[in-house]
Amino acid sequence: MTAATLRALHHGRAAGDPLVLPGPWDAASARVFAEAGFPALATPSAGVSAALGYADGQAPPAEMFAALARITRAVEVPVTADVEAGYGLPPAELVVRLLEAGAAGCNLEDSDPATGQLRDPGEQADYLAVVRAEAGDALFINARVDTYLRGVTGLDQALDRARRYTEAGADCLYPILASPGQLAEFATAVTLPVNAIALPTGPTPRELGELGAARITFGGGLHRKAMTALADSARELRAACC
Repeated sequence: MTAATLRALHHGRAAGDPLVLPGPWDAASARVFAEAGFPALATPSAGVSAALGYADGQAPPAEMFAALARITRAVEVPVTADVEAGYGLPPAELVVRLLEAGAAGCNLEDSDPATGQLRDPGEQADYLAVVRAEAGDALFINARVDTYLRGVTGLDQALDRARRYTEAGADCLYPILASPGQLAEFATAVTLPVNAIALPTGPTPRELGELGAARITFGGGLHRKAMTALADSARELRAACC
């Protein structure tokens, strides 16, 4: 499925009816979500890395792209991929590998994965602009704004990054871990659709939509929930048979 299909799903949404994108970690989980009726999926780097046997951020890019390709082949809905900060790849190579893997979009975060520090917003905007130029309309770009994640809570700092990333050609903005109040302020002030993360402690996806989010993702949360259920089953099996 194309980026145009994914892009259209983000627009014209009523408040309280955001686009909910479950995060598959392998082909089997992707099929489950697609068969449940979700119109698109968003792979989480944490879940995919864990399924491959790595800590988040430690999986080799080649393995992550191979896993993404297995996921996109398994379903007929658009799949957007969390590619962290781009794995250090030149934009042209990143775009080629995403398209070869069948992705319709990607998340790109603005923290340095090695240090956990925020990248310079101008440099990040320049990077996003080159990714956009290389991809044209073939990828939906979700630009993550990590200010709230990194403890920089001022709205002005988040909006400065949002403005730069919008001008660079992003399709969506993702102020990860913004509080409900911060999310509402951010969504009111920007012109692009806003992605919010749904956490087990709330708010719910519907409530996040009412706060202004057009798109809801879950990070590695669904993978962790599935692994908790599997661990419970394993303990029950062990108790029953041994």
